Amino acid sequence: MMTWPQVKAVVSSLLSLAVSIGIAYAAGYPGVGNQLSGRADVGPVITYAAGAAIVIQWIVFVPAFIYQTEKYYDLTGSITYITITVATLGYRLGYSNRDARSNVRQIVCSAMVVVWALRLGSFLVKRIQRAGKDGRFDEVKPYFAAYLAAWTIQGLWVFLTLLSVLVMNTTALDKPVVWVDVLGWAVWLVGFGIEVVADEQKTAFNKLRTGKWVDVGLWRYSRHPNYFGEIVLWTGQWIVGTSIYVGGQWVAVLSPLFVTLLLTKITGIPMLEARSDEKWGHDEDYQRYKQVVSILVPLPRRAIKDEYNSQP
Repeated sequence: MMTWPQVKAVVSSLLSLAVSIGIAYAAGYPGVGNQLSGRADVGPVITYAAGAAIVIQWIVFVPAFIYQTEKYYDLTGSITYITITVATLGYRLGYSNRDARSNVRQIVCSAMVVVWALRLGSFLVKRIQRAGKDGRFDEVKPYFAAYLAAWTIQGLWVFLTLLSVLVMNTTALDKPVVWVDVLGWAVWLVGFGIEVVADEQKTAFNKLRTGKWVDVGLWRYSRHPNYFGEIVLWTGQWIVGTSIYVGGQWVAVLSPLFVTLLLTKITGIPMLEARSDEKWGHDEDYQRYKQVVSILVPLPRRAIKDEYNSQP
């Protein structure tokens, strides 16, 4: 008989499938966009992409469960980002029957996804190799349904995060590059730069093995600057898409909204804040650090009169 946590895991998996299909249908049915273009068969491609994102997770889940390892979880996520992005871009280039100049927007945004996924994927793989394990999976890994749910949800995670780019890659409509595209690309570059710098600063700090929280570089002005960069870069992708979205394609706004919700309310900041509080909550310096440093957006330190805040 299944336990309640396992039941919840199964329900989560089923909900992930239902949400993916529903959103894919909405995004793939731009209505007036397809009518004007005469391309009524564009929409299903997003549905296929949603299904592929989840099926890839299921395939890798099998050996991961058998050997009780989570070492390939993040790597699989990165590979899925790249696979789905390249596949939908290839579909567009082949289907549009036009030269690359007609697809500049899609090529640039897809290239950005590949660069981001390669960088973050390699970073996460190196991190788990150093650590030997990922504590997020300690409680679910032994249980088939619960562990499968974690992998299924990653498929939904990939699909929703990529949604703005997938819509661009599969829409039958197109327009010349305009200033909105340039603005979106600039926003993406800012976010990507923040994420890379923050990750490298944290890695370098942790190598010192001080046993303290990260309080250098960007981390002096934000407790989670890497997450801030992540939110900004996906917002940039969505901004680019606003120059061509029509009808149901505006559901692509779920991409930056989902990333923001996930990182600030579900798995990102809440989980890390709880771990930090458990580890350093008794430390007065850590409590003052939390008082003066913004939780997400890098901002000047709050002014409180103590010796901790007086440091440059």
